Amino acid sequence: MPLQNRVAPDGSLHAVAARGTMLGNRGGRFHRADKTLGYRRWSSRHWICCELHFKTTHHDAMGKGYTSLFFLDEVTALAAGHRPCFFCRRTEAKAFLGGDKVGEFDRKLHLERTATPRVVTSAFAGVTVLGLPDGTMFESTGTFFAKRGNRFLRWSFGGYAQAVEIMPAMQVKVLTPPSFLAILARGYQPRWHRTALQWDD
Repeated sequence: MPLQNRVAPDGSLHAVAARGTMLGNRGGRFHRADKTLGYRRWSSRHWICCELHFKTTHHDAMGKGYTSLFFLDEVTALAAGHRPCFFCRRTEAKAFLGGDKVGEFDRKLHLERTATPRVVTSAFAGVTVLGLPDGTMFESTGTFFAKRGNRFLRWSFGGYAQAVEIMPAMQVKVLTPPSFLAILARGYQPRWHRTALQWDD
């Protein structure tokens, strides 16, 4: 039976068979001894997104060290509030944070993660959905979408299942934290699941 460690774009954790293409954690262990979850959903504010396989590293998904989490892709991980890991993805992590200090960045980011509802920063205020950067994730009527070009790609744990043309007047909830929106707007290229490429021109 799958463990409850598959991450949806809104940060919620689910027990599904699909594992995804990237690994991560939320700063340590927050599962119980029987590998189930209680009320806790993180151990610290240091939420990271890692390589699914890195060199010879191996660990139990819910072992003694930390609670492993799985993401469809990096676009999903960013929406859920996870930044690139400095251990297994150092080059990408440095490019992602630029000159920001990790501790300060994570403190600011954690406030954004826990804000209800999430909102875009003033730098994006008043723009249409088309004005937001590629890799931004949204929720609309209970469905998750990722923006890629001029389309919304409908998300699922197994991949992107449908492409919908974006209408500027669409009403959506932005899931990707404001700090990450700014980084995507500067040109950071997140990793997409292969199913997202099928609609590229």
